[in-house]
Amino acid sequence: AKGFFVLQINARTGAGMKAVTGVVNEACKEKIERDRKRGIKNRPIRAMIVGIPNVGKSTFINSYAGKACTKTGNKPGVTKGKQWIKLNKNVELLDTPGILWPKFDDETVGLHLAFTGAIRDEILDTEEIAVILCKELCAKYPNLMMMRYKLGAADLSDKQPFEVFETIGRNRGLLLSGGEIDTLRCARMLIDEFRDGKIGRITLEEP
Repeated sequence: AKGFFVLQINARTGAGMKAVTGVVNEACKEKIERDRKRGIKNRPIRAMIVGIPNVGKSTFINSYAGKACTKTGNKPGVTKGKQWIKLNKNVELLDTPGILWPKFDDETVGLHLAFTGAIRDEILDTEEIAVILCKELCAKYPNLMMMRYKLGAADLSDKQPFEVFETIGRNRGLLLSGGEIDTLRCARMLIDEFRDGKIGRITLEEP
């Protein structure tokens, strides 16, 4: 209704990828027709891939092209510079590094981006981020958290977020000598399992 051309795809499995070229052609129909009238034939459509870091831009390109054109990785910043990728005689893609807003008006937006890996982990307090993630997941997806980390209902209702976080570490055996919780290992484990989808199908924001 707003004039966008939208497709539902899965870049990992390839589902829906064959429809992309048709949608690109449909979106550029008027331009292709203008070129044709001016005698310009077979000029490739040049498109740009744009998005926040770590959302799968390179995975999409590789799936679309049917070969590994770009590096992919489970962290932001793997794509370092702009590069043109010729997919076929009809479409050329400009791959670009991920971009973010210069600042966030809402702290929650920044936290959600940090959870997903869109902000470089090196500039974050991993343990603090993990405890906030733990609190949010326990509030929104208590059953998934209880199943994954062997938590009881009382853990979620009676304990503070950091205590729940420590319980997860203890249940996983992430201990230092002397029996203390290895909070950094626990934080990295929780964040990695969330990002890898091991906790379950989760969305941080609802329409």
